[in-house]
Amino acid sequence: MGDRRTGSAVAAARPLLRHEDRHGGDAVAAAVHHLWTAERTRLGPASDSGRTAEVAELAQIAGWLLFDAGRRGAARRAFADSRTLAVRAGDAPREWFALDMLAMHAVDGHRPDQALAVTEELLTRPRVPPRVALLARVRQARALAQTGERARALTAMHRARGALQDSVALRDPAWTWWVDGTEVLGHRAEMLLELGAPRAALPLFHALDQRIRSTAPGGRIALHHTVAGLTAHLRAGAWPDAAPLLARTAHLLTDVASTRSTTRLRGTLHALHRQAPTWLHHQARDTLHAAGLPPARAAPPPAPSGA
Repeated sequence: MGDRRTGSAVAAARPLLRHEDRHGGDAVAAAVHHLWTAERTRLGPASDSGRTAEVAELAQIAGWLLFDAGRRGAARRAFADSRTLAVRAGDAPREWFALDMLAMHAVDGHRPDQALAVTEELLTRPRVPPRVALLARVRQARALAQTGERARALTAMHRARGALQDSVALRDPAWTWWVDGTEVLGHRAEMLLELGAPRAALPLFHALDQRIRSTAPGGRIALHHTVAGLTAHLRAGAWPDAAPLLARTAHLLTDVASTRSTTRLRGTLHALHRQAPTWLHHQARDTLHAAGLPPARAAPPPAPSGA
């Protein structure tokens, strides 16, 4: 059995995870980071596998909250530490989760080579459970899209979608409960954005928006997907449809503080000034103000040819 003290630390971190789901990770990331580092310091080389596995779980929780709070370096260190501890504990499901989080982190940071290395490791291991392999292919497809390898990206995502048709296997770890059609739909839409096809991505974002509104109309997930959909509409020049997404983003920002989403929002709205109509600029300014972000600046004039 794990150390009772460590078990209580994991129990203390779970409400913070629930808070992040409802309100974003910004307010709670520091607290769970402290819990993880304190328990990691207490973990000795003679600690039993149960306690080691629990600290690995605590590192995973810390990594996710730090990631959502925009503390990318600390998040990666937590995920890497979680993997190290899971290996030490002989806990394969937690190691798979840590690897998936490292791949996700690399994709989100537009480091496709790192993401591809991690997914290759997962997909070449014997007896990796179906949902874990599905996630690896989703990350692989996103990374391939970032490198411009359209055909391979589409093939990898097609294989992931096909795997959704299979029932959840008994070997799938408990943490894969959230791997469903909505999750894959979101990644398909993002993949098309990364391939430079925002118009093709719009129907997927519309379908995703309908699903999110019916299952998770508020909270961090809603903000994340609304900002992603807004990005797609602005890249596609779909100005009238972007307006209600801007309004919804502003509403969600009154209750959610997620630096991961607001960083993307800032970049999206700053880019909007290059071609969007003036009336949308004003609405974007109000949205930035609601997020506590600095006002967008107009893009500089293009450099002379030959510069």
